[in-house]
Amino acid sequence: MVRTASFSLAALALLVMCAALLAAPAHAARVKDLANVQGVRNNQLVGYGLVVGLDGTGDQTTQTPFTTQSLMSMLSNLGINVPPGTRLQLKNVAAVMVTATLPPFSQPGQQLDVTVSSMGNAKSLRGGTLLLTPLKGLDGEVYAMAQGSVSVGGAGASAAGSRAQINHLSAGRIPSGATVEREVPTPFADDGALRLELATADFATVRSMVDAINRSFGPGTATALDGRVIELRTPMSPNERVFFMAQIEDLEVAGSRAPARVVINARTGSVVMNQSVRLAPVAVAHGNLSVTVSSTPSVSQPAPFANGQTVVTERADIEIRQGGGPIMHLDGGAQLADVVKALNLLGATPQDLISILQALKTAGALTAELEII
Repeated sequence: MVRTASFSLAALALLVMCAALLAAPAHAARVKDLANVQGVRNNQLVGYGLVVGLDGTGDQTTQTPFTTQSLMSMLSNLGINVPPGTRLQLKNVAAVMVTATLPPFSQPGQQLDVTVSSMGNAKSLRGGTLLLTPLKGLDGEVYAMAQGSVSVGGAGASAAGSRAQINHLSAGRIPSGATVEREVPTPFADDGALRLELATADFATVRSMVDAINRSFGPGTATALDGRVIELRTPMSPNERVFFMAQIEDLEVAGSRAPARVVINARTGSVVMNQSVRLAPVAVAHGNLSVTVSSTPSVSQPAPFANGQTVVTERADIEIRQGGGPIMHLDGGAQLADVVKALNLLGATPQDLISILQALKTAGALTAELEII
């Protein structure tokens, strides 16, 4: 058995492609792509329910007692009393968690898609039906009710101890499976001023957005509060306010260049840089290290009638080879493509590139923020 520490240069070629795509100058973007109206957002809903009608693929009640307790409680609410001490043997019922996203401005009667996920040991939710399940928000209030047939995108079969499965069977969706029962109030309906909130705090973008709004609607319409929030002076009438925000969202704003950042995924060896990365003149020495571990099994057989035991041992041979590490001078790079090409001259693999970038940052030659995920 041989294990060799080696890496591929395929991911480095991807960096060169990213350099060509990201080297273009910043372009204008719409306000709706950069900011949201503060307080106008989605709300997450969650609920606990039961899926019935499964073909023997439900929870094993001896290992998931909460499924039995939930079913008995539901039957009691329906006027059916189960004798105390009765041990239900269920195979067609599964306990599930139901989640949904409540969009802003949702009104009672609106339909929502829901996701149903098994929380026990059910083998499959295929063919099941979710019973009426209340969906609650963070405040504990019920905002929607869910019920319907669960659609599962996978399939599976088992026989004689063998099993074949395609995709995931323990989760599914119910299109339009929930009905909104309660409206979530938003600040858009208030008479006060509205606020735009940028997805990413940036003073230059806030300045450009305020200038664009005031040029189109007059001075004083937009006021910057900080590097993320802009306050708008809006019309009082709800109808006029809707038209006003529609025009605001379609305004073109000159976007600023993002701060220099290098994102490193140490688990996969992925390295991604944006176009603001700069490299100062620096000298780098890089060597290739290869470690090879070979294991050979060795059997010790005792002589006949010696009352001994056969012993299997393993002999390991470890070989370390280190290639030459010449010192190379890298000129300062003003573009991402120049940085990638300079590092490519060293023949660095993605894993080696992580160590080189960290060393360049420590030496002060790399003008970027390193983020390791």
